[in-house]
Amino acid sequence: MKKIAITLGDPNGISPEITVKALNFLDLPKEKVILIANSDILKFYEEEYDLYLEKQYDIIEIPFDRKNIKLGEETEEAGEFAFRALVKACELVQNKQVDAIVTAPVSKNALKMAGHNYSGQTEILEQYLANTNQHAEMLFVCEKFSVYLLTRHIAISDVPQYITKENVSEKIKYLDKYLTKQIKIEEPKYAVCSLNPHGGENGIFGREEINEIIPAIENLRSSGINVDGPFPSDTVFMNAYNGAYDYNCYIAMYHDQGLIPIKLMEKSTCVNTTIGLDILRTSPAHGTAFDIAGQNIAIADSMISAIQLALES
Repeated sequence: MKKIAITLGDPNGISPEITVKALNFLDLPKEKVILIANSDILKFYEEEYDLYLEKQYDIIEIPFDRKNIKLGEETEEAGEFAFRALVKACELVQNKQVDAIVTAPVSKNALKMAGHNYSGQTEILEQYLANTNQHAEMLFVCEKFSVYLLTRHIAISDVPQYITKENVSEKIKYLDKYLTKQIKIEEPKYAVCSLNPHGGENGIFGREEINEIIPAIENLRSSGINVDGPFPSDTVFMNAYNGAYDYNCYIAMYHDQGLIPIKLMEKSTCVNTTIGLDILRTSPAHGTAFDIAGQNIAIADSMISAIQLALES
C-alpha cells in the first residue's frame, strides 16, 4: 500500500468534514497517511460538531488562525491556506516522501483572492510538478465509465480554437499511454464526443467535426489506437450508462459536456484524477459546497473513493 498526502482543502467549506469522515470510515494504517492541515481547524470541528479523527495521523501544520474560519464564505485567508497546503504536498512528492496526493476541494475564487491566479488545483500541480514535456490532464474515474476532458477551465467561447487535429490526437495519445502503461489496460477503447449538436449535421451546425475531429480520429486509428466517434454527447453518455457501450473512456470536448452526465450518474463514486505527471493526484468530483458547510451533513463517498484510488493505483 502506498503512502499518501491528504490536503485539507478550504476550511470554510465541507472539505475538513469529508476528510475526517473519510479517514474514520477507511481506518487506514497511520503510517500510510500524512495529513496536511491545521490542528486548530480540526479542533474547531471537534468542539462544534463532535467530529474528530479517530486515529492520530501525522499532521504537517499549515498556519491558519482559527478566528478566520467563516463557514460558507470565500476568503483570502482560506485561499492562502489551501494554496500553501497544496504546495507542501508538492514538496513531499519532490522529496519522495509520498507516493500520491489526495486533495480536498478548494475555492478557485478564494485562491484568486489570496493572489494565486490559477484556474484550479490541476494547474497548480502542473506548475510545481511537471517535468519537461509533461502536462497535467483531468480524467474522471467512476464505477461504470470514465471521462477525459480535452479542455478544462476555459470559457466556452475559447473551446473551438483548442479543438484541432493536433490537440485531439496528442491528448488522446497521452491518455492512451497512461491507461496502457500505468493502469495496464490492454487495448483500451475510446469514444469521442462531438463538439456541435448532432455531430454537426454534416457541417450545418459547425465544421469542427469534419475539419478537425474526424481527421484526428483517423490519425489515431492509423497509429493503432481503438477510438470511435465523434458521437453526439446527448446520446453517447446515456448509452454508456445503460451499458450499451463498453468503451473504457469517453472523450469530452469541454468541461461541462463531460462533467454534467458523470456527476448526475456517478457522483458518489466519481473521482477527479490528475494524470500526466510522475505522480497521481485524486480528489472528490465535487466542490466546496459552501451552502451546507457547518451542518455536518456532507456525504464523504467521493472523498472515500479518492483516497482508495490513490492508495490502490
